[in-house]
Amino acid sequence: MRSFHYERAADTPDAVAACAAGATIIAGGTNLLDLMKREVVQPERLIDITRLDLRTIESAEGGLSIGALVSNSDLAAHRDVRRDWPVLAQALLSGASGQLRNKATTGGNLLQRTRCYYFQDSAMPCNKREPGSGCHALGGATRLHAILGGSDACIATHPSDMAVAMTMLDASLDIIGKDGASRRLRLRDFYRLPGDTPHIETVLQPGDLIAKVVLPPPAGGRQTYRKVRDRASYAFALVSVAARIELAEGRIADASLAFGGIAPRPWHDPAVDRLLVGEVPSAALFARVADVLLDGAAPQEGNAFKVPLLRRTLTATLNELCREIPQ
Repeated sequence: MRSFHYERAADTPDAVAACAAGATIIAGGTNLLDLMKREVVQPERLIDITRLDLRTIESAEGGLSIGALVSNSDLAAHRDVRRDWPVLAQALLSGASGQLRNKATTGGNLLQRTRCYYFQDSAMPCNKREPGSGCHALGGATRLHAILGGSDACIATHPSDMAVAMTMLDASLDIIGKDGASRRLRLRDFYRLPGDTPHIETVLQPGDLIAKVVLPPPAGGRQTYRKVRDRASYAFALVSVAARIELAEGRIADASLAFGGIAPRPWHDPAVDRLLVGEVPSAALFARVADVLLDGAAPQEGNAFKVPLLRRTLTATLNELCREIPQ
């Protein structure tokens, strides 16, 4: 472990000022401390924000406001989340272990770094870790890597289950900037694709602090989160689907889907949602949806299995949500 300077923020302006001066935020530390031990990141200054008043979950604007320091365990167990946004609770409970969920925070979960083997190994070239050094994953071991949204510079996937569910729900972030002003941003616009700058993963600017996540009012229909992984617990998604389907008179009245384990960010394709709306559920429809979703997919030799796996997982999810429920 390299030496670093540690301090606790007294309030939000203190934390924002430290961030603007180059400090790295630490809260639960479930991802950051691992990266520091492996010398993947080497911050010179840490600012601890755990004393900030960002731990509330409350009704807001017909939806739900979630403080950035709310733990994953508390969020998954919250009565309103389980009742009105069950896909979020399911996604949270599918990630990590109970001990980690007790420490991991909402803001930290959104900002966690990829589990790409090459990024995690400081001896390997990685454009995320050292811009311009190359991507050793290309032509390497790619079981966990992206089939959509990657580039010649990076094919790493985003690891968060929670972010996939929140993307499907069209959540927004309230972000406090270095000038103290707050702005709201849709989560769907928060993550950047790698392009030729894979080390820039979000649209956050120096001094920005995520204060809370805001869920829109509950929508109709049924929700679910389906995750396919190598182990039954404590494993990252090979493929995951967060979905909401609303049926009316035998047709799909509304739909929203997002996907994990397949791209450098939680993947949402508006064309997929549009294709479903107004249609009668059928195997042929679900096959067309999969075709649209996978248009432009660029699998590697080691993760080509994700293409048929994603098709099957998407079909199983849609079949589940479109099945008539006896009254």
